[in-house]
Amino acid sequence: MLSSRVRLVPTTVRLIHSLICSSSRSFMDLKALLSSLNDFASLSFAESWDNVGLLVEPSPPHTVNTLFLTNDLTEEVMEEALQKKADLILSYHPPIFRPMKRITWKTWKERLVIRALENRVGIYSPHTAYDAAPQGVNNWLAKGLGVCTSRPIHASRAPDYPTEGTHRVEFNVTHTQDLDKVISAVKGIAGVSVTSFSARSDDEEQTRFSLNCTQQALMQVVAFLSQNRQYYQKTEILSLEKPLLLHTGMGRLCTLDESVSLATMIEQIKRHLKLSHVRLALGVGKTLESAVKVVAVCAGSGSSVLQGTKADLYLTAFAHAVFPG
Repeated sequence: MLSSRVRLVPTTVRLIHSLICSSSRSFMDLKALLSSLNDFASLSFAESWDNVGLLVEPSPPHTVNTLFLTNDLTEEVMEEALQKKADLILSYHPPIFRPMKRITWKTWKERLVIRALENRVGIYSPHTAYDAAPQGVNNWLAKGLGVCTSRPIHASRAPDYPTEGTHRVEFNVTHTQDLDKVISAVKGIAGVSVTSFSARSDDEEQTRFSLNCTQQALMQVVAFLSQNRQYYQKTEILSLEKPLLLHTGMGRLCTLDESVSLATMIEQIKRHLKLSHVRLALGVGKTLESAVKVVAVCAGSGSSVLQGTKADLYLTAFAHAVFPG
């Protein structure tokens, strides 16, 4: 398990040799390593605006003996990684975020790509995928608050729909002689799965059809029904949603088992983060003796994640805690 070998601490640079390997080998194929990283925190957890995953890939085949971890990949960090003979750099923040129109020696980000490719070093960034993961950065921050119950502020959704298709179409057929015609028509449409069951409406025995449809198949189903008004009049079209994932998502809302003073909470946070100081903004009328029961945590700036969330304390990654008034 990756989690038993690596703890990603976003304020340090660590060098890990022979990651996720058995005692009989000291390297790992890049594709196999990427699969293990995705098992640890699926890239599907990442925010839609983020740029995560493998950003620079050396020509295959590529094996990884040394994996270099960093919070931010700068030119100084790249130099250190090359000195350590790294095969893959895992940079928490993506060094490539916006599209590059050219790769020259003019800007430092372009130079990172050039040096990585020249030295056959891959670059991988998990960023918000690691923020959202059940064992990720936000969860680690929440563990420093003491005994509490936590949940994601914005839960992630599963990468796939629970059933085939993105929409469900339901309608009733009254006349028995129409059943074969309807079944034949809808089963002939690609991307449709059909179930039916007996129903009763207006004291009539009817058959209720439930069709799971892909986006492409939906229009064909609607076209068929629109040509048969007796079905179409009682048609319901439902948009399916990907299910929410437990313990996965952006931010954490943590409810302490017992309230503590703000001063006590600050000391706990400092111990957990191994910091001598944190920045604190006190709300109007609040003091260091004010009680803290609910803490909202975000591993990023929190401007969008924490908006509208009620808490006694807001802990963000911009090195400060906010105690609202």
